[in-house]
Amino acid sequence: MNQTVKPIRKADPFTIPVEGMTCASCVRRVENAAAKVAGVDRSAVNFATRKLTVESAEGFSPQELEKAIRKVGYEIPPGAMDHALREAGMLPPAMQAGHEHHHGQEAGHAHASHADTAGQGAGRVHAPHAGHHTAHDHAGQGHAGNDPAGQNHAGGHDHMHMHKGEEGALKRDLAIAFVLTLPLFALEMASHIYDPFHHWLMGVVDTQNLYYFYFVLATAVIFGPGFRFLRIGLPALLRGVPEMNSLVAIGVLAAYLYSLATTFVPDLLPESARFVYYEAATVIVTLILFGRLLEARATGRTGEAIEKLANLQAKTARVERDGRVEDIPAGEVVVGDIVVIRPGERIPVDGAVIDGSSNVDESMISGEPLPVEKAVGATVVGGTINRTGSFRFRAEKVGRDTMLASIIRMVEQAQGSKLPIQTLVDRVTAWFVPAVIVLAALTFAVWFLVGPDPAFTHALVNAVAVLIIACPCAMGLAVPTSIVVGGGRAAELGVLFRKGEALQELRNVSLVVLDKTGTVTKGRPELTDFVAAEGFAGDEVLKLVASVEAQSEHPIAEAIVKAAEAKDLAVPKAENFSSVTGYGIEAAVEGRRIAVGADRFLEKLGLSVEDFAEAAARLGDEGKTPLYAAVDGRLAAVIAVADPLKPGSRDAIEALKAMGIEVAMVTGDNRRTAEAIARAAGIGKVVAEVLPEGKVKAIHEMRTGGRQSGRLAFVGDGINDAPALAEADIGIAIGTGTDVAIESADVVLVGGELAGAVSAIAMSRATMTNIRQNLFWAFGYNVALIPVAAGALYPAFGWLLSPMIAAGAMALSSVFVLGNALRLKAVRIEAQGGQRR
Repeated sequence: MNQTVKPIRKADPFTIPVEGMTCASCVRRVENAAAKVAGVDRSAVNFATRKLTVESAEGFSPQELEKAIRKVGYEIPPGAMDHALREAGMLPPAMQAGHEHHHGQEAGHAHASHADTAGQGAGRVHAPHAGHHTAHDHAGQGHAGNDPAGQNHAGGHDHMHMHKGEEGALKRDLAIAFVLTLPLFALEMASHIYDPFHHWLMGVVDTQNLYYFYFVLATAVIFGPGFRFLRIGLPALLRGVPEMNSLVAIGVLAAYLYSLATTFVPDLLPESARFVYYEAATVIVTLILFGRLLEARATGRTGEAIEKLANLQAKTARVERDGRVEDIPAGEVVVGDIVVIRPGERIPVDGAVIDGSSNVDESMISGEPLPVEKAVGATVVGGTINRTGSFRFRAEKVGRDTMLASIIRMVEQAQGSKLPIQTLVDRVTAWFVPAVIVLAALTFAVWFLVGPDPAFTHALVNAVAVLIIACPCAMGLAVPTSIVVGGGRAAELGVLFRKGEALQELRNVSLVVLDKTGTVTKGRPELTDFVAAEGFAGDEVLKLVASVEAQSEHPIAEAIVKAAEAKDLAVPKAENFSSVTGYGIEAAVEGRRIAVGADRFLEKLGLSVEDFAEAAARLGDEGKTPLYAAVDGRLAAVIAVADPLKPGSRDAIEALKAMGIEVAMVTGDNRRTAEAIARAAGIGKVVAEVLPEGKVKAIHEMRTGGRQSGRLAFVGDGINDAPALAEADIGIAIGTGTDVAIESADVVLVGGELAGAVSAIAMSRATMTNIRQNLFWAFGYNVALIPVAAGALYPAFGWLLSPMIAAGAMALSSVFVLGNALRLKAVRIEAQGGQRR
């Protein structure tokens, strides 16, 4: 089935699970193997999730990547590569059925056939985002061409299933190991601790027969539940790339083989050295299996954020096709389908309402608890929950293009990323295991040459203790578990880290620069002020003005009409509408002559606006331009339409200041309006009236303008903000903004509120603090206990560390690191900055 694989063009990063990784040294080996494959720009492994993230370019071959990973002793599960490529938009969804069929036919050669099919799929890719064509290109295939995996996000569930499968296998092996180890441990330890029991046992059972019994139990444990350590560790050792399993395998086999010699060929050993360590070997296996089980449970919990997001996706959709309504799997909805939503149902895909109205719970994307009113023209997001009414909407984004699928993808990419601090840890762990083996050999030599009798026994026990205590699991888990949990918690708070580096760099931000429109303000004009003149009723004048403005398409006119509609005012139809460019508009409404415009328009009509001089001055100070309305030749009202502050902007800016961060604003708007908005929001520094390139220049000047330390973050939402987002040390995009801005950013605030920037920085600080705590524990544990295991305390205190105690301590160190990382799930963001736990 081998075929030449055509090159793949550069596409989104994709993430694949890798089976067989058990420690930090595995991470480096898998990354290096992947990095050497042609067409791989970058590779990063997250040890907590056991996943490899790859950035590919021209010439990349999935088949070659699988071969490279298998060559160094690890496996990619069958089908995982296809799924990853499809999620990244590199494999057309319509090909999946063919791949699955092929795998079914070649079940006996799962890995080989998978590599071939992945390559074949790669060869047919014509664009980085081939998956985007599914909406119509495959509509004629019974609507089965759409990406069900993208919609239902099988990858998140696969990850959880993998953890559950691993956990089940560990439970079984641990139970077997425990049952077989318990009698051996109880008999041997009781004999050591209680002399009368020892003498009784020796009188009941011959020592040699007891050793045979121990041998049977120990062999069953080591070559049964413990065989996983030998199967992985010994080949790695023989390849010259030892890892954690190698340490366990050497330690266990050393104790076991020494015991075998004592049992079957005792004459090879001095009489003073004839001891058995079957219980040490079996207890080591049992304790490490127990630690692995706790690890599997904890690392499974780190992925709960992805599972929760995946569970938000609707399973079915009710669509109108061929004149009838039918229920279909949500993954089969295509762009253009009319979807019917009833009260209480979850919305399956993204789209726009075409009739009906309702209130929709969008808390999963905005964090806001109050339902959002939806009417004709409103957008709805897949995964949100309809509350009260019924409506129909047209599907606009399906499969991997929905907002929820994008959120899941971004969270996974952030969790699979490698922080700069992780690179340092990987460098240390790359030589750590070989160094431990050398140290264990040195420990054996020193004890054998200068240790007390029985020298060989002491040398063996201490060397095994060094091997077991030094397993670098805690070091490998210290950083990635915090990334996974911290990134998941950030997603729950509406913050998506598109680039992992931002998770580390945001903690050092000392200046946040904000765009104005759509970031600090709502980004759309609203009626902010309406003051009626004496003798006029406010609602009556607003109704008349809205009637005239309804004839105009100007954004200001739209804001006034919406204000009238919000008050349930009946807006009659205007007649004889006329517009005077640069001045204002006029029309007849219910027999009355209405004029709306600037002060110069009213003056042109012979009307004075002096009665509103005080109100006009106030509006001017607030950066608003007043408009005036006249009814039947009399001044009736002063009106202001402006882009108002978002409700939470001022609180968010105060929170940033409370965190010790300076806040500035850069905008293309006029200086008077910009400074008025800045005053209202509590921003001290303003750069106004700049084009997009001017924003880049302003950011550059702020970065170099006297700040000696700290990073600069820019928050924006528009197309014109993209250059500034790219120029800043960390670009933060408002999620309700344009796709261009989001693609240029390092961090996305899903809910569209500035408070998300506070959450992002607070989560960065909390995560990096958690990582430092983990690293301190992981490295401190090894630095402190390796000398103890080697016997450093024996000359002064006569203390030695049993290999069994070493195994327990090693397992607990990993559990401690995992438990500490899981504390990030409880981080709460303070209203005025910082975080609390």
